[in-house]
Amino acid sequence: MTVCIAEKPSVARDIAQVLGATTKRDGYMEGNGYRVTWTFGHLCTLKEPHDYTPQWKGWDIYKLPMIPPRFGIKLIENDTYIKQFKIIESLFKDATMIVNCGDAGQEGELIQRWVMQKAGAKCPVKRLWISSLTEEAIREGFQNLKDEEQYQSLYEAGLARAIGDWLLGMNATRLYTLKYGMNRQVLSIGRVQTPTLALIVNRHLEIENFVPQTYWELKTIYRDVQFSATKGKFTTREEGEQFLQSIVGNDFTVTDVTHKKGTEYAPRLFDLTSLQVECNRKFGYSAEDTLQTIQSLYEKKITTYPRVDTTYLSDDIYPKCAGILNGLTEYAPLMQPLRGKKLARSKKVFDSSKVTDHHAIIPTGVQPHNLSDMERKVFDLVARRFIAAFYPDSKISTTTILGKVANVEFKTSGKQILEQGWRAVFASDKQHQEDEKEGEQEKTLPAFEKGESGPHKPELAEKHTQPPKPYTEATLLRAMETAGKLVDDEELRDALKENGIGRPSTRAAIIGTLFKREYIRKERKNLHPTQTGIELISLIKEELLKSAQLTGIWEKKLRQIERKEYQAGQFLQELKEMVTGIVTTVRRDTNNRRSRE
Repeated sequence: MTVCIAEKPSVARDIAQVLGATTKRDGYMEGNGYRVTWTFGHLCTLKEPHDYTPQWKGWDIYKLPMIPPRFGIKLIENDTYIKQFKIIESLFKDATMIVNCGDAGQEGELIQRWVMQKAGAKCPVKRLWISSLTEEAIREGFQNLKDEEQYQSLYEAGLARAIGDWLLGMNATRLYTLKYGMNRQVLSIGRVQTPTLALIVNRHLEIENFVPQTYWELKTIYRDVQFSATKGKFTTREEGEQFLQSIVGNDFTVTDVTHKKGTEYAPRLFDLTSLQVECNRKFGYSAEDTLQTIQSLYEKKITTYPRVDTTYLSDDIYPKCAGILNGLTEYAPLMQPLRGKKLARSKKVFDSSKVTDHHAIIPTGVQPHNLSDMERKVFDLVARRFIAAFYPDSKISTTTILGKVANVEFKTSGKQILEQGWRAVFASDKQHQEDEKEGEQEKTLPAFEKGESGPHKPELAEKHTQPPKPYTEATLLRAMETAGKLVDDEELRDALKENGIGRPSTRAAIIGTLFKREYIRKERKNLHPTQTGIELISLIKEELLKSAQLTGIWEKKLRQIERKEYQAGQFLQELKEMVTGIVTTVRRDTNNRRSRE
Protein backbone atom coordinates (compact mmCIF):
# COMPACT_ATOMS: atom_id res chain seq x y z
CA MET A 1 0.00 0.00 0.00
CA THR A 2 1.39 3.42 -0.99
CA VAL A 3 0.66 6.23 1.46
CA CYS A 4 0.72 9.79 0.08
CA ILE A 5 0.94 12.65 2.58
CA ALA A 6 0.02 16.20 1.51
CA GLU A 7 0.28 19.46 3.42
CA LYS A 8 -3.43 20.34 3.40
CA PRO A 9 -6.73 18.44 3.11
CA SER A 10 -7.66 20.35 -0.09
CA VAL A 11 -4.39 19.37 -1.80
CA ALA A 12 -4.83 15.75 -0.63
CA ARG A 13 -8.29 15.69 -2.25
CA ASP A 14 -6.86 16.90 -5.58
CA ILE A 15 -4.15 14.24 -5.50
CA ALA A 16 -6.56 11.51 -4.40
CA GLN A 17 -8.92 12.36 -7.28
CA VAL A 18 -6.13 11.96 -9.84
CA LEU A 19 -4.91 8.69 -8.27
CA GLY A 20 -8.40 7.20 -8.06
CA ALA A 21 -8.40 7.11 -4.24
CA THR A 22 -12.03 8.18 -3.97
CA THR A 23 -13.24 6.32 -0.85
CA LYS A 24 -13.44 8.69 2.12
CA ARG A 25 -12.06 7.46 5.45
CA ASP A 26 -11.45 9.22 8.75
CA GLY A 27 -8.40 11.39 8.06
CA TYR A 28 -7.53 9.96 4.62
CA MET A 29 -8.81 8.89 1.19
CA GLU A 30 -8.37 5.37 -0.15
CA GLY A 31 -8.50 3.48 -3.45
CA ASN A 32 -6.54 2.06 -6.36
CA GLY A 33 -3.70 0.92 -4.08
CA TYR A 34 -3.24 4.37 -2.50
CA ARG A 35 -4.08 5.99 0.81
CA VAL A 36 -3.86 9.77 0.68
CA THR A 37 -3.64 11.64 3.99
CA TRP A 38 -2.62 15.13 5.06
CA THR A 39 -1.17 17.43 7.70
CA PHE A 40 -2.45 20.91 8.57
CA GLY A 41 0.82 22.64 7.79
CA HIS A 42 3.13 22.07 10.77
CA LEU A 43 2.04 19.17 13.01
CA CYS A 44 5.46 19.09 14.71
CA THR A 45 7.75 21.77 16.07
CA LEU A 46 11.11 21.98 17.82
CA LYS A 47 10.94 21.20 21.51
CA GLU A 48 10.72 24.13 23.92
CA PRO A 49 13.49 24.82 26.46
CA HIS A 50 11.70 23.14 29.38
CA ASP A 51 11.29 19.95 27.30
CA TYR A 52 15.07 19.49 27.53
CA THR A 53 15.58 20.25 31.22
CA PRO A 54 13.39 21.65 34.06
CA GLN A 55 16.18 24.18 34.71
CA TRP A 56 15.15 26.05 31.57
CA LYS A 57 11.47 26.36 32.51
CA GLY A 58 12.01 29.56 34.50
CA TRP A 59 13.66 32.57 32.93
CA ASP A 60 17.09 33.08 34.52
CA ILE A 61 19.82 35.16 32.90
CA TYR A 62 22.48 32.94 34.49
CA LYS A 63 21.01 29.82 32.84
CA LEU A 64 21.79 31.27 29.41
CA PRO A 65 22.77 30.34 26.77
CA MET A 66 20.37 27.44 26.32
CA ILE A 67 22.04 25.10 23.82
CA PRO A 68 20.62 21.55 23.81
CA PRO A 69 23.22 18.84 23.02
CA ARG A 70 20.76 17.48 20.46
CA PHE A 71 17.62 19.17 19.17
CA GLY A 72 14.35 17.24 19.22
CA ILE A 73 10.84 17.66 17.84
CA LYS A 74 7.41 17.25 19.40
CA LEU A 75 3.78 17.29 18.34
CA ILE A 76 2.06 20.66 18.58
CA GLU A 77 -0.44 20.50 21.43
CA ASN A 78 -3.72 20.64 19.53
CA ASP A 79 -6.42 17.96 19.71
CA THR A 80 -7.10 18.05 15.94
CA TYR A 81 -3.38 17.76 15.16
CA ILE A 82 -2.86 14.91 17.63
CA LYS A 83 -5.82 12.95 16.22
CA GLN A 84 -4.58 13.40 12.63
CA PHE A 85 -1.04 12.42 13.60
CA LYS A 86 -2.26 9.13 15.10
CA ILE A 87 -4.08 8.38 11.82
CA ILE A 88 -0.89 9.14 9.85
CA GLU A 89 1.16 7.01 12.24
CA SER A 90 -1.14 4.00 11.76
CA LEU A 91 -1.12 4.42 7.96
CA PHE A 92 2.69 4.50 7.89
CA LYS A 93 2.85 1.16 9.76
CA ASP A 94 1.05 -0.61 6.89
CA ALA A 95 2.80 1.32 4.10
CA THR A 96 5.15 -0.31 1.58
CA MET A 97 6.06 3.15 0.25
CA ILE A 98 5.45 6.76 1.29
CA VAL A 99 5.13 9.62 -1.19
CA ASN A 100 5.96 13.01 0.31
CA CYS A 101 3.46 15.36 -1.40
CA GLY A 102 4.30 18.41 0.71
CA ASP A 103 4.71 21.84 -0.84
CA ALA A 104 7.71 21.67 -3.14
CA GLY A 105 9.96 23.96 -1.11
CA GLN A 106 12.18 24.11 1.97
CA GLU A 107 9.34 24.56 4.45
CA GLY A 108 7.23 21.82 2.84
CA GLU A 109 10.18 19.42 3.03
CA LEU A 110 10.73 20.19 6.73
CA ILE A 111 7.03 19.80 7.66
CA GLN A 112 6.72 16.34 6.13
CA ARG A 113 10.12 15.03 7.22
CA TRP A 114 9.39 15.91 10.84
CA VAL A 115 6.05 14.06 10.69
CA MET A 116 7.72 10.99 9.14
CA GLN A 117 10.45 11.07 11.80
CA LYS A 118 7.99 11.46 14.66
CA ALA A 119 5.82 8.64 13.30
CA GLY A 120 8.85 6.36 12.92
CA ALA A 121 8.34 5.71 9.20
CA LYS A 122 10.54 2.80 8.06
CA CYS A 123 9.57 2.14 4.42
CA PRO A 124 11.10 3.78 1.30
CA VAL A 125 10.08 7.40 0.63
CA LYS A 126 9.60 9.10 -2.74
CA ARG A 127 9.09 12.81 -3.41
CA LEU A 128 6.34 14.39 -5.53
CA TRP A 129 7.82 17.60 -6.94
CA ILE A 130 5.37 19.71 -8.96
CA SER A 131 4.87 23.38 -9.77
CA SER A 132 1.09 23.39 -10.14
CA LEU A 133 -1.90 21.38 -8.91
CA THR A 134 -3.51 20.77 -12.29
CA GLU A 135 -4.45 17.18 -13.08
CA GLU A 136 -1.78 17.10 -15.82
CA ALA A 137 0.94 18.29 -13.42
CA ILE A 138 -0.04 15.77 -10.72
CA ARG A 139 -0.10 12.86 -13.22
CA GLU A 140 3.24 13.92 -14.66
CA GLY A 141 4.66 14.26 -11.15
CA PHE A 142 3.62 10.73 -10.14
CA GLN A 143 5.14 9.37 -13.34
CA ASN A 144 8.42 11.03 -12.35
CA LEU A 145 8.61 10.56 -8.58
CA LYS A 146 12.00 11.55 -7.15
CA ASP A 147 14.16 9.77 -4.60
CA GLU A 148 13.98 11.33 -1.14
CA GLU A 149 17.79 11.57 -1.05
CA GLN A 150 17.68 14.20 -3.79
CA TYR A 151 16.11 16.62 -1.30
CA GLN A 152 18.27 15.83 1.73
CA SER A 153 20.18 19.12 1.44
CA LEU A 154 16.87 21.02 1.18
CA TYR A 155 15.77 19.41 4.45
CA GLU A 156 19.12 20.14 6.09
CA ALA A 157 18.83 23.82 5.10
CA GLY A 158 15.28 23.99 6.52
CA LEU A 159 16.38 22.26 9.73
CA ALA A 160 19.40 24.57 10.09
CA ARG A 161 17.10 27.57 9.61
CA ALA A 162 14.64 26.32 12.26
CA ILE A 163 17.37 25.50 14.79
CA GLY A 164 19.17 28.78 14.07
CA ASP A 165 15.97 30.73 14.67
CA TRP A 166 15.40 28.78 17.93
CA LEU A 167 18.95 29.38 19.19
CA LEU A 168 18.89 33.10 18.53
CA GLY A 169 15.23 33.78 19.29
CA MET A 170 14.96 31.82 22.55
CA ASN A 171 18.25 33.02 24.00
CA ALA A 172 18.24 36.64 22.84
CA THR A 173 14.59 37.20 23.79
CA ARG A 174 15.13 35.93 27.35
CA LEU A 175 18.46 37.75 27.60
CA TYR A 176 17.14 41.18 26.63
CA THR A 177 13.87 40.77 28.50
CA LEU A 178 15.67 39.86 31.74
CA LYS A 179 18.36 42.52 31.34
CA TYR A 180 16.30 45.45 30.09
CA GLY A 181 12.59 44.59 30.25
CA MET A 182 12.16 45.39 33.97
CA ASN A 183 9.81 42.36 34.24
CA ARG A 184 7.11 44.40 32.50
CA GLN A 185 7.35 43.26 28.89
CA VAL A 186 8.87 40.60 26.69
CA LEU A 187 11.46 42.04 24.32
CA SER A 188 11.18 39.75 21.31
CA ILE A 189 14.37 39.27 19.28
CA GLY A 190 14.54 37.28 16.04
CA ARG A 191 17.18 36.41 13.45
CA VAL A 192 15.21 38.12 10.65
CA GLN A 193 12.63 40.06 12.65
CA THR A 194 15.15 42.31 14.44
CA PRO A 195 17.19 43.45 11.40
CA THR A 196 13.90 44.14 9.60
CA LEU A 197 12.73 46.29 12.52
CA ALA A 198 16.14 48.00 12.49
CA LEU A 199 15.63 48.98 8.82
CA ILE A 200 12.33 50.70 9.75
CA VAL A 201 13.73 52.35 12.89
CA ASN A 202 16.86 53.61 11.11
CA ARG A 203 14.76 55.09 8.30
CA HIS A 204 12.52 56.77 10.92
CA LEU A 205 15.57 58.29 12.65
CA GLU A 206 16.99 59.48 9.31
CA ILE A 207 13.71 61.30 8.63
CA GLU A 208 13.46 62.67 12.17
CA ASN A 209 17.04 63.98 12.19
CA PHE A 210 16.95 65.26 8.63
CA VAL A 211 18.07 68.88 8.21
CA PRO A 212 16.86 70.29 4.86
CA GLN A 213 19.44 72.06 2.73
CA THR A 214 18.43 74.99 0.51
CA TYR A 215 19.59 75.10 -3.11
CA TRP A 216 18.61 76.97 -6.27
CA GLU A 217 17.89 75.74 -9.79
CA LEU A 218 18.03 77.80 -12.97
CA LYS A 219 15.38 76.89 -15.54
CA THR A 220 13.90 78.60 -18.55
CA ILE A 221 10.84 78.20 -20.75
CA TYR A 222 11.43 78.24 -24.52
CA ARG A 223 8.53 77.45 -26.89
CA ASP A 224 6.46 76.18 -23.94
CA VAL A 225 9.13 73.60 -23.08
CA GLN A 226 11.08 73.75 -19.82
CA PHE A 227 14.87 73.53 -20.04
CA SER A 228 17.23 73.09 -17.05
CA ALA A 229 20.69 74.61 -16.73
CA THR A 230 23.29 71.83 -17.07
CA LYS A 231 25.31 73.50 -14.30
CA GLY A 232 22.89 71.79 -11.88
CA LYS A 233 22.19 73.04 -8.38
CA PHE A 234 23.50 76.30 -6.93
CA THR A 235 24.33 76.24 -3.24
CA THR A 236 23.96 80.01 -2.82
CA ARG A 237 21.37 82.42 -4.15
CA GLU A 238 24.14 84.85 -5.14
CA GLU A 239 25.75 82.36 -7.52
CA GLY A 240 22.35 81.54 -9.05
CA GLU A 241 21.50 85.24 -9.46
CA GLN A 242 24.78 85.85 -11.30
CA PHE A 243 23.91 83.17 -13.86
CA LEU A 244 20.32 84.45 -14.11
CA GLN A 245 21.45 88.03 -14.79
CA SER A 246 23.91 86.84 -17.43
CA ILE A 247 21.07 85.39 -19.55
CA VAL A 248 18.31 87.96 -19.05
CA GLY A 249 17.70 89.84 -22.31
CA ASN A 250 19.56 87.30 -24.46
CA ASP A 251 17.86 84.90 -26.86
CA PHE A 252 17.75 81.13 -26.36
CA THR A 253 19.55 79.22 -29.15
CA VAL A 254 19.13 75.51 -29.88
CA THR A 255 22.65 74.06 -30.20
CA ASP A 256 21.93 70.38 -30.74
CA VAL A 257 19.03 68.01 -31.45
CA THR A 258 19.54 64.25 -31.12
CA HIS A 259 17.09 61.40 -31.62
CA LYS A 260 18.11 58.03 -30.22
CA LYS A 261 15.98 55.01 -30.98
CA GLY A 262 15.83 52.27 -28.40
CA THR A 263 14.07 49.15 -27.21
CA GLU A 264 12.23 48.54 -23.96
CA TYR A 265 11.54 44.98 -22.83
CA ALA A 266 8.35 43.70 -21.25
CA PRO A 267 8.25 43.69 -17.43
CA ARG A 268 9.74 40.58 -15.85
CA LEU A 269 7.45 37.73 -14.85
CA PHE A 270 6.58 37.70 -11.16
CA ASP A 271 8.39 36.05 -8.32
CA LEU A 272 6.62 36.24 -4.96
CA THR A 273 8.36 39.41 -3.78
CA SER A 274 7.75 41.39 -6.97
CA LEU A 275 4.08 40.32 -6.91
CA GLN A 276 3.76 41.47 -3.29
CA VAL A 277 5.48 44.75 -4.17
CA GLU A 278 3.16 45.37 -7.14
CA CYS A 279 0.00 44.50 -5.18
CA ASN A 280 1.00 46.80 -2.33
CA ARG A 281 1.84 49.64 -4.71
CA LYS A 282 -1.27 49.29 -6.88
CA PHE A 283 -3.92 48.09 -4.48
CA GLY A 284 -2.48 48.68 -1.00
CA TYR A 285 -2.57 44.92 -0.22
CA SER A 286 -0.33 43.76 2.60
CA ALA A 287 2.39 41.21 1.86
CA GLU A 288 0.42 38.61 3.82
CA ASP A 289 -2.81 39.38 1.91
CA THR A 290 -1.02 38.89 -1.40
CA LEU A 291 0.64 35.66 -0.25
CA GLN A 292 -2.67 34.20 0.92
CA THR A 293 -4.37 35.25 -2.33
CA ILE A 294 -1.75 33.78 -4.67
CA GLN A 295 -1.65 30.63 -2.50
CA SER A 296 -5.43 30.36 -2.95
CA LEU A 297 -5.08 30.77 -6.74
CA TYR A 298 -2.44 28.00 -6.69
CA GLU A 299 -4.72 25.67 -4.74
CA LYS A 300 -7.53 26.44 -7.19
CA LYS A 301 -5.11 25.25 -9.93
CA ILE A 302 -5.23 28.66 -11.66
CA THR A 303 -1.61 29.75 -11.10
CA THR A 304 1.65 27.92 -10.45
CA TYR A 305 3.57 27.45 -7.17
CA PRO A 306 3.88 30.90 -5.56
CA ARG A 307 6.74 30.78 -3.01
CA VAL A 308 9.44 31.39 -5.58
CA ASP A 309 12.35 33.79 -5.92
CA THR A 310 13.01 33.68 -9.66
CA THR A 311 11.43 35.69 -12.48
CA TYR A 312 12.46 33.16 -15.15
CA LEU A 313 10.93 30.07 -16.73
CA SER A 314 12.90 26.91 -17.44
CA ASP A 315 13.26 26.04 -21.13
CA ASP A 316 11.01 22.97 -20.80
CA ILE A 317 8.02 25.25 -20.08
CA TYR A 318 8.19 26.84 -23.56
CA PRO A 319 6.31 24.04 -25.42
CA LYS A 320 3.43 24.37 -22.92
CA CYS A 321 3.02 28.13 -23.27
CA ALA A 322 0.77 28.13 -26.34
CA GLY A 323 -1.70 25.88 -24.51
CA ILE A 324 -1.60 28.10 -21.42
CA LEU A 325 -2.29 31.21 -23.52
CA ASN A 326 -5.19 29.47 -25.27
CA GLY A 327 -6.70 28.75 -21.85
CA LEU A 328 -6.82 32.47 -21.02
CA THR A 329 -10.09 32.96 -22.92
CA GLU A 330 -10.99 36.06 -20.91
CA TYR A 331 -8.00 37.76 -22.56
CA ALA A 332 -8.84 36.58 -26.10
CA PRO A 333 -8.57 40.09 -27.68
CA LEU A 334 -4.98 40.32 -26.42
CA MET A 335 -4.17 36.99 -28.10
CA GLN A 336 -5.01 38.24 -31.60
CA PRO A 337 -1.54 39.66 -32.35
CA LEU A 338 -0.01 36.29 -31.32
CA ARG A 339 -2.25 34.10 -33.50
CA GLY A 340 -0.55 32.25 -36.34
CA LYS A 341 2.94 33.22 -35.20
CA LYS A 342 5.67 31.31 -33.44
CA LEU A 343 5.79 32.45 -29.82
CA ALA A 344 8.76 34.63 -28.88
CA ARG A 345 11.42 32.88 -26.79
CA SER A 346 13.33 35.63 -25.03
CA LYS A 347 16.36 34.85 -22.86
CA LYS A 348 14.88 37.38 -20.42
CA VAL A 349 11.98 34.95 -19.93
CA PHE A 350 13.34 31.46 -20.62
CA ASP A 351 16.63 30.60 -18.91
CA SER A 352 16.99 27.27 -17.13
CA SER A 353 20.23 28.42 -15.50
CA LYS A 354 18.23 31.00 -13.50
CA VAL A 355 15.71 28.40 -12.23
CA THR A 356 16.41 26.01 -9.35
CA ASP A 357 13.39 24.32 -7.75
CA HIS A 358 10.58 26.36 -9.30
CA HIS A 359 9.98 28.83 -12.11
CA ALA A 360 8.27 32.25 -12.03
CA ILE A 361 4.57 32.56 -11.17
CA ILE A 362 2.44 32.11 -14.29
CA PRO A 363 -1.14 31.05 -15.12
CA THR A 364 -1.76 27.33 -15.65
CA GLY A 365 -4.33 27.87 -18.41
CA VAL A 366 -7.15 26.56 -16.19
CA GLN A 367 -10.26 28.74 -16.43
CA PRO A 368 -10.77 30.89 -13.30
CA HIS A 369 -14.22 30.63 -11.69
CA ASN A 370 -15.82 32.26 -8.64
CA LEU A 371 -12.85 34.45 -7.77
CA SER A 372 -13.02 37.07 -5.05
CA ASP A 373 -12.27 40.66 -6.04
CA MET A 374 -8.78 40.34 -4.58
CA GLU A 375 -8.13 37.05 -6.38
CA ARG A 376 -9.35 38.52 -9.66
CA LYS A 377 -7.01 41.52 -9.37
CA VAL A 378 -3.98 39.42 -8.46
CA PHE A 379 -4.70 36.92 -11.24
CA ASP A 380 -5.04 39.79 -13.73
CA LEU A 381 -1.54 41.01 -12.85
CA VAL A 382 -0.07 37.52 -13.32
CA ALA A 383 -1.96 36.87 -16.57
CA ARG A 384 -1.03 40.19 -18.20
CA ARG A 385 2.66 39.80 -17.32
CA PHE A 386 2.63 36.34 -18.87
CA ILE A 387 0.89 37.51 -22.06
CA ALA A 388 3.20 40.53 -22.38
CA ALA A 389 6.24 38.21 -22.31
CA PHE A 390 5.32 36.99 -25.83
CA TYR A 391 4.59 40.40 -27.35
CA PRO A 392 7.15 42.32 -29.40
CA ASP A 393 9.50 44.72 -27.64
CA SER A 394 8.38 48.32 -27.34
CA LYS A 395 10.22 50.71 -29.66
CA ILE A 396 10.94 54.19 -28.37
CA SER A 397 12.73 57.32 -29.43
CA THR A 398 14.48 59.52 -26.91
CA THR A 399 14.96 63.13 -28.02
CA THR A 400 17.54 65.35 -26.33
CA ILE A 401 17.62 69.11 -26.98
CA LEU A 402 20.62 71.22 -25.96
CA GLY A 403 20.42 75.00 -25.89
CA LYS A 404 22.48 78.00 -24.90
CA VAL A 405 21.85 81.50 -23.62
CA ALA A 406 25.02 83.61 -23.49
CA ASN A 407 27.50 81.14 -21.96
CA VAL A 408 24.92 79.13 -19.97
CA GLU A 409 23.96 75.71 -21.35
CA PHE A 410 20.50 74.15 -21.00
CA LYS A 411 19.06 70.71 -21.65
CA THR A 412 15.74 68.89 -21.89
CA SER A 413 14.69 65.47 -23.09
CA GLY A 414 11.53 63.59 -23.93
CA LYS A 415 10.46 60.13 -24.93
CA GLN A 416 8.17 59.09 -27.70
CA ILE A 417 6.74 55.60 -28.09
CA LEU A 418 7.12 54.58 -31.75
CA GLU A 419 5.71 51.05 -31.42
CA GLN A 420 3.69 50.03 -28.39
CA GLY A 421 4.65 46.37 -28.50
CA TRP A 422 3.97 44.79 -25.10
CA ARG A 423 2.53 48.07 -23.78
CA ALA A 424 -0.70 47.20 -25.61
CA VAL A 425 -1.30 44.44 -23.03
CA PHE A 426 -1.56 47.09 -20.31
CA ALA A 427 -3.42 49.70 -22.38
CA SER A 428 -6.65 49.18 -20.42
CA ASP A 429 -4.81 49.36 -17.09
CA LYS A 430 -5.20 52.99 -16.00
CA GLN A 431 -2.81 52.56 -13.07
CA HIS A 432 -0.12 51.24 -15.41
CA GLN A 433 -0.54 54.21 -17.72
CA GLU A 434 -0.24 56.63 -14.80
CA ASP A 435 2.87 54.83 -13.59
CA GLU A 436 4.41 55.16 -17.04
CA LYS A 437 3.88 58.89 -17.10
CA GLU A 438 4.99 59.46 -13.52
CA GLY A 439 7.90 57.01 -13.45
CA GLU A 440 9.42 57.90 -16.77
CA GLN A 441 8.39 61.55 -16.93
CA GLU A 442 7.17 60.79 -20.40
CA LYS A 443 6.74 63.84 -22.60
CA THR A 444 6.65 64.33 -26.33
CA LEU A 445 8.64 67.35 -27.49
CA PRO A 446 7.72 69.60 -30.42
CA ALA A 447 10.09 69.63 -33.41
CA PHE A 448 13.19 71.76 -32.81
CA GLU A 449 15.76 72.88 -35.41
CA LYS A 450 19.45 73.21 -34.60
CA GLY A 451 20.40 76.89 -34.76
CA GLU A 452 16.89 78.28 -34.16
CA SER A 453 16.60 80.97 -31.49
CA GLY A 454 14.11 83.18 -29.79
CA PRO A 455 12.92 84.74 -26.53
CA HIS A 456 12.58 82.67 -23.34
CA LYS A 457 11.43 83.08 -19.72
CA PRO A 458 14.18 82.27 -17.20
CA GLU A 459 13.53 81.63 -13.50
CA LEU A 460 15.69 80.93 -10.47
CA ALA A 461 13.74 78.59 -8.18
CA GLU A 462 14.50 78.06 -4.51
CA LYS A 463 14.34 74.35 -3.54
CA HIS A 464 14.93 72.28 -0.43
CA THR A 465 16.39 68.81 -0.14
CA GLN A 466 13.82 66.22 0.93
CA PRO A 467 14.14 63.57 3.65
CA PRO A 468 14.01 59.89 2.67
CA LYS A 469 10.51 58.47 2.50
CA PRO A 470 9.16 56.11 5.16
CA TYR A 471 9.05 52.46 4.16
CA THR A 472 5.86 51.04 2.71
CA GLU A 473 5.41 47.27 2.66
CA ALA A 474 6.45 47.37 -1.00
CA THR A 475 9.72 49.22 -0.38
CA LEU A 476 10.41 47.22 2.81
CA LEU A 477 10.05 43.94 0.89
CA ARG A 478 12.55 45.24 -1.67
CA ALA A 479 14.91 46.28 1.14
CA MET A 480 14.63 42.81 2.71
CA GLU A 481 15.33 41.25 -0.68
CA THR A 482 18.56 43.25 -1.08
CA ALA A 483 19.64 43.39 2.61
CA GLY A 484 18.85 47.10 2.82
CA LYS A 485 20.58 48.23 -0.37
CA LEU A 486 18.61 50.64 -2.55
CA VAL A 487 18.61 48.99 -5.98
CA ASP A 488 16.34 49.74 -8.94
CA ASP A 489 18.18 47.75 -11.59
CA GLU A 490 16.60 44.28 -11.93
CA GLU A 491 19.82 42.51 -12.97
CA LEU A 492 21.69 43.86 -9.94
CA ARG A 493 18.74 43.05 -7.68
CA ASP A 494 18.87 39.44 -8.88
CA ALA A 495 22.53 39.26 -7.88
CA LEU A 496 21.73 40.55 -4.37
CA LYS A 497 18.88 38.08 -3.74
CA GLU A 498 21.40 35.54 -2.44
CA ASN A 499 22.05 37.86 0.51
CA GLY A 500 18.46 38.96 1.11
CA ILE A 501 17.07 38.63 4.63
CA GLY A 502 14.34 36.05 5.12
CA ARG A 503 12.89 33.99 2.31
CA PRO A 504 10.16 35.17 -0.09
CA SER A 505 7.72 32.84 1.67
CA THR A 506 8.52 34.13 5.19
CA ARG A 507 8.87 37.89 4.72
CA ALA A 508 5.13 38.56 4.97
CA ALA A 509 5.01 36.66 8.28
CA ILE A 510 8.00 38.63 9.60
CA ILE A 511 6.28 41.95 8.85
CA GLY A 512 3.10 40.54 10.44
CA THR A 513 5.04 39.62 13.59
CA LEU A 514 6.35 43.19 13.92
CA PHE A 515 2.75 44.44 13.82
CA LYS A 516 1.61 41.79 16.32
CA ARG A 517 4.41 42.69 18.75
CA GLU A 518 3.39 46.35 18.33
CA TYR A 519 6.90 47.27 17.20
CA ILE A 520 5.57 48.98 14.06
CA ARG A 521 2.34 50.65 12.96
CA LYS A 522 0.86 51.65 9.62
CA GLU A 523 -0.23 55.16 8.66
CA ARG A 524 -1.89 55.09 5.23
CA LYS A 525 0.65 52.97 3.32
CA ASN A 526 3.64 54.08 5.38
CA LEU A 527 5.27 51.95 8.08
CA HIS A 528 6.48 53.66 11.25
CA PRO A 529 8.16 52.20 14.33
CA THR A 530 6.39 52.50 17.68
CA GLN A 531 8.23 53.87 20.70
CA THR A 532 8.73 50.28 21.91
CA GLY A 533 10.28 49.33 18.56
CA ILE A 534 12.61 52.34 18.63
CA GLU A 535 13.72 51.60 22.20
CA LEU A 536 14.32 47.92 21.46
CA ILE A 537 16.70 48.72 18.59
CA SER A 538 18.45 51.37 20.70
CA LEU A 539 19.06 48.75 23.42
CA ILE A 540 20.76 46.34 21.05
CA LYS A 541 24.44 47.14 20.77
CA GLU A 542 25.42 43.88 19.04
CA GLU A 543 25.52 44.70 15.34
CA LEU A 544 25.10 40.97 14.59
CA LEU A 545 21.52 41.07 15.84
CA LYS A 546 20.28 44.05 13.87
CA SER A 547 22.41 44.21 10.73
CA ALA A 548 20.56 43.38 7.51
CA GLN A 549 23.90 42.79 5.77
CA LEU A 550 25.11 40.25 8.33
CA THR A 551 21.74 38.48 8.41
CA GLY A 552 21.94 38.39 4.62
CA ILE A 553 25.25 36.52 4.89
CA TRP A 554 23.54 33.87 7.07
CA GLU A 555 20.78 33.60 4.48
CA LYS A 556 23.39 33.06 1.78
CA LYS A 557 24.91 30.22 3.82
CA LEU A 558 21.48 28.60 4.17
CA ARG A 559 21.09 28.71 0.39
CA GLN A 560 24.57 27.21 0.06
CA ILE A 561 23.50 24.35 2.36
CA GLU A 562 20.65 23.67 -0.09
CA ARG A 563 23.19 23.47 -2.91
CA LYS A 564 25.58 21.24 -0.86
CA GLU A 565 28.21 23.99 -0.86
CA TYR A 566 28.19 24.52 2.90
CA GLN A 567 27.72 22.26 5.92
CA ALA A 568 24.65 22.71 8.15
CA GLY A 569 26.77 21.69 11.16
CA GLN A 570 29.24 24.49 10.49
CA PHE A 571 26.44 27.05 10.16
CA LEU A 572 24.93 25.98 13.52
CA GLN A 573 28.33 25.95 15.23
CA GLU A 574 28.88 29.56 14.13
CA LEU A 575 25.45 30.52 15.50
CA LYS A 576 26.10 28.77 18.82
CA GLU A 577 29.38 30.65 19.21
CA MET A 578 27.68 33.91 18.31
CA VAL A 579 24.83 33.37 20.80
CA THR A 580 27.34 32.50 23.57
CA GLY A 581 29.29 35.69 22.82
CA ILE A 582 26.15 37.86 22.86
CA VAL A 583 25.04 36.40 26.22
CA THR A 584 28.44 37.12 27.75
CA THR A 585 28.53 40.70 26.42
CA VAL A 586 24.99 41.64 27.53
CA ARG A 587 25.35 40.09 30.97
CA ARG A 588 28.45 42.24 31.54
CA ASP A 589 26.68 45.45 30.44
CA THR A 590 26.62 47.88 33.36
CA ASN A 591 24.51 50.43 31.52
CA ASN A 592 21.35 51.01 33.54
CA ARG A 593 19.11 51.79 30.57
CA ARG A 594 15.79 50.01 30.69
CA SER A 595 13.01 49.71 28.17
CA ARG A 596 9.91 51.58 29.29
CA GLU A 597 6.60 49.79 29.36
